[in-house]
Amino acid sequence: MPTDARKKLVVCADDYALTPGVSRAIRELIAAGRISATSVMTVAPYWVDEGPALAVVAGTADIGLHLTLTDQAPLGPMPELAPAGRLPPVGALVRASLLGRLPLSEIEAEIERQLAAFVAVWKRAPAHVDGHHHVHQLPGVRTALMKALGRQIGPRPYLRSCHEPLTRIVTRGVARQKAAVISALGVGFRKSAAVHGFATNDGFSGIYDLSAAPHSLDALFAKFVRDIGPRPLMMCHPGYSDTTLAALDTMTAERDSELAFLAGDGWKEVLAAAQVAVAPLRELPALGRA
Repeated sequence: MPTDARKKLVVCADDYALTPGVSRAIRELIAAGRISATSVMTVAPYWVDEGPALAVVAGTADIGLHLTLTDQAPLGPMPELAPAGRLPPVGALVRASLLGRLPLSEIEAEIERQLAAFVAVWKRAPAHVDGHHHVHQLPGVRTALMKALGRQIGPRPYLRSCHEPLTRIVTRGVARQKAAVISALGVGFRKSAAVHGFATNDGFSGIYDLSAAPHSLDALFAKFVRDIGPRPLMMCHPGYSDTTLAALDTMTAERDSELAFLAGDGWKEVLAAAQVAVAPLRELPALGRA
């Protein structure tokens, strides 16, 4: 039989369980083979119901934890980080991290609660861990995360690295400044993951400017799958928007647009033109631990 010459790409939909509409969209894309992973927000009250529904279609897809330390209600008391019962906006969390002012014992306890909530519904450990607003990469947070994961029983999850070489970011030409900042935070995270023996992806795309004029998703996603690393991951945020989502998140129309694109012929054509196949993390070549 001829060898499949296509490059493999992890396509991960973030924010599963944020709302029923987001969850349904992700399940449909997994069932259709259009994406190969999803990351779950266990802080969301919908996780208890949406988790079993995901099991029906998950198959070989990677199901992981979307560590959430911003904007939502934590699973337990966090008197310093969330004194009013709501986690801070991402800008405040980043500033506290860079200034060394994060309550790390609180964060470590919340990470353990979110991991436990994942296992309680999914009945096994997450295949991977990443972060809402990429918070898992932040100084302090990454240390707490790896300490918490080091105490878990069973296989270690893959960790999402958001590092992307600057040359790729510049060549891609999409939200260069935003992508470069997120990538810079990923440098230290990737090094720490290697030291602690966690496997990571190599190459990251899917970042774009939500405040810019409407995008041609065919052209945008074609850039995301071009010039990718040997073990690449692309994030996406599909969903059915509704009043429930609008009350929780400003990214509504974009989720509808991404869902329509990923479910349609345009995504198939982009992948075919780039000779790229959607695959889970464990199928990427030479995915090893340091």
